[in-house]
Amino acid sequence: MNRPRPARMQHVAIEVSDTDRSVEWYRRVLGFKLTERHAAFEVEGIPVELTFMRLANVHHEIVLVHNPKKTYRTKPRPEADFDGPPNFHHAAFECDNRDDWLALLDRIRSEGAEIVRGPILHSFVQPRGDGSWGENEAVYILDPDGHRIELFCDLATIDSDGTHVSAAGIRLQGTETEEL
Repeated sequence: MNRPRPARMQHVAIEVSDTDRSVEWYRRVLGFKLTERHAAFEVEGIPVELTFMRLANVHHEIVLVHNPKKTYRTKPRPEADFDGPPNFHHAAFECDNRDDWLALLDRIRSEGAEIVRGPILHSFVQPRGDGSWGENEAVYILDPDGHRIELFCDLATIDSDGTHVSAAGIRLQGTETEEL
């Protein structure tokens, strides 16, 4: 029996302390375009500023949320965050292929984005892998508010028998999927 479920994840909304700074960073470092901005209470029941940004032709893939009445403080880095409520760890953005990912890696380096992990190959199967999972190449950076962002390419797919398949079409023996 097929149970109803979403078709895909479409966007992420993150809270930012300075909307203008974040808009400029997402434009400059990752190539986002501004779709539209809205003031707090522009619509009844929405007490925050909303800024919609996109990479392609959909209305938005990221929403920058700012509460003009909030006093913001520096967010601890994920590896140093030992106290408090559960937090959002990272958002991930996929490149179409390795060449595009490498070009983006050059761009983020030239823009001075803070790299906090990588570049790495998430793999416990491939010899140059880091021992983790997903069978994809990735780099992790921080935005101006310390939100962790993963930029990746070549994520494995899952074959009908649960075996992971690399972006090159290679069945990765020793991998298995818990739920088909």
